[in-house]
Amino acid sequence: MNRRDLMMLGAAWSRAVLTGVARAQSKYPQRPIRLVVPFAPGGVVDVVARQWAERVKTLLGAVVVENQGGGGGTIATTEVAHGQADGHTLLFGNTSTMVLNPAIMARPPYDPVKDFAPIAIVAISASGIMIHPSVPATTLAEFVAYAKANAGKLSYGSAGSGTMTNLAGELFKQIIGAPQIVHVPYRGAGPGITDLVGGQIPMMTVNVTGQLLDLHRSGKIRILAVTSPVRLKGAPDIPTAVEAGLPNMIAQLFTGLFVAAATPPPIVEQIAQASRTVSQDAAFQKALIDAGLEPIVDSGPAQARRFLQEEVARWTPIMRATGMKAE
Repeated sequence: MNRRDLMMLGAAWSRAVLTGVARAQSKYPQRPIRLVVPFAPGGVVDVVARQWAERVKTLLGAVVVENQGGGGGTIATTEVAHGQADGHTLLFGNTSTMVLNPAIMARPPYDPVKDFAPIAIVAISASGIMIHPSVPATTLAEFVAYAKANAGKLSYGSAGSGTMTNLAGELFKQIIGAPQIVHVPYRGAGPGITDLVGGQIPMMTVNVTGQLLDLHRSGKIRILAVTSPVRLKGAPDIPTAVEAGLPNMIAQLFTGLFVAAATPPPIVEQIAQASRTVSQDAAFQKALIDAGLEPIVDSGPAQARRFLQEEVARWTPIMRATGMKAE
């Protein structure tokens, strides 16, 4: 066989391989999609993920939500980062898993920018400063005064060490000058909310969800303020911490879709297009607003990657300056 024949054979083989890959991608998905939520059920990431999964199934087929709490979200996030890159395992990540955790870990097990292909930012969420009704305070100003008068006697719960909810609590302590408030990290927001309602902890700084708004309105907890720049559309009666006298008390997080970095671009774009369709649905937007969230309707892979890079650049020096470490 001469050189020309070898070159023709090689070209034919390459075309066959590329055609096979294209055909395999065109059949995506070939089985149910696994949507990994790296936190326990009941938190804001879980709420958005389940709303998204319910609506995207008409576009992508079956989507199974799998909650894997622990490590502030790093355990499940690491699994997806180093797992099979065929689009059948998605991560519903957030600011904690994609920005904060890697910044405070001595040896982060994944690089949020290099190990993932962003698909879309789906929603923005604000934390809330909330207390059990047994705490003698009905406004944020009253609670600040109470916390200062009871130094060393209070604790606050978060969705895990290194999460935005943890940062919100530490920021609150710093701003009001109450470093003695003890941090109690949970494996996701759900278990902490249960303890808050039961009075096992007096305070939480988790992200606001429809469940928490219902608990607030029924008097089982008190949301004294939200940590967004403006009041939530779904809860306009709850003041912001800025309004209540803490001008720097702003702590928000994003939730979004990610896959392992080596996932073929056509599959990434197929998922992204399905996500755009879901995000532009009026019922989906209303569901997120009712849950205390701000929907993002115009995000895709390029926008999500740029957003992630900007968040990493913004938060990493802040996290390192605080000296916060993963527990």
